[in-house]
Amino acid sequence: MKLRISETLPDGFLDAEAHSLAEVLEGPTLIHLPGRREPPLFCAVLLHGNETTGLSAIQSVLRKYQSMELPRALSILVGNVAAAREKRRVLVDGVDYNRVWGPADAAGGGLAGQVMAQMQTRGVFACVDVHNNTGLNPHYAIVNKLDPRHLKLANMFSRQVVYSLRPVTTCSVAFAGVCPAVTIECGLPGASFGIEHAAEYIDACLHQAEIPDGPAPRNDLDLFHSVAIVRVPGTVSFRVGQPGADLELAEDLDHMNFRELAPGTVLARCHGQPSLCLEVTNEDGEDVANDYFERHRDEIRTRVPVMPAMLTASEDVIRVDCLCYLMERVDPGSFGAQGL
Repeated sequence: MKLRISETLPDGFLDAEAHSLAEVLEGPTLIHLPGRREPPLFCAVLLHGNETTGLSAIQSVLRKYQSMELPRALSILVGNVAAAREKRRVLVDGVDYNRVWGPADAAGGGLAGQVMAQMQTRGVFACVDVHNNTGLNPHYAIVNKLDPRHLKLANMFSRQVVYSLRPVTTCSVAFAGVCPAVTIECGLPGASFGIEHAAEYIDACLHQAEIPDGPAPRNDLDLFHSVAIVRVPGTVSFRVGQPGADLELAEDLDHMNFRELAPGTVLARCHGQPSLCLEVTNEDGEDVANDYFERHRDEIRTRVPVMPAMLTASEDVIRVDCLCYLMERVDPGSFGAQGL
């Protein structure tokens, strides 16, 4: 996967929509722009081709500074323009650009390795990876390290922050080893509030002289720990809002996101299969399905209080990624600079 490098803003970039960006960029491109302060802020956009808020937000910020110097140098990774052209998360049989950042990849010569080499050579102030959800979720930030600087960077975007260690192959996980890093989740693609919020946040990051160490934020922070990933096994057929498959998921299941579900809440119905019809793995990759769910006749119910995030009604996303993540609330005062 060849990475293009540009030291100037490509012609036509500011006016291109995500689906037409392939006419401006030939593929994944890292754009380095100078600014008043160094080292650069790193922003990743369009790692998923149908998550367009990051591109729109970056374009908004760059239009603001067209006739003036950026407050800080800015490096922009524009990811899957080929998938964006087809308005898809990834191309059929293609690579998920936010699942190529594992330790070996980030140290190698693939896309992740090339980007990491570029940014470590230049130094990097902070990493912001901009994403959208396919289901209803509040705007929130994800950190992969419980360090005060990471939490402060996240809290600048939202009081709702999720601490997650999986998947280990995401952009923010790779950058968390070298600088404060966050993923920001900006709601549904194309929503004007999401674009404005992301643009304001990126602009605020560019204006930061430093991200100070010291006590982590507490009073204005709702911190959650992502403890498990819920997937539908490949051997189980499913439909959202319709019968006729092994697993029947509610059409409005994304309304459960960031809500604490009481024990006994029905998440789905399973037909013609003897199992739970769900795979649930914790951070160590262990099967914990029976810790969180139980089956009563054809109903899949919660066994304990759980709070899901990223529940989606998109069958494509459920199949290629996951159904949701399960979270537990964390007291920000229960850890120090080294983590929990």
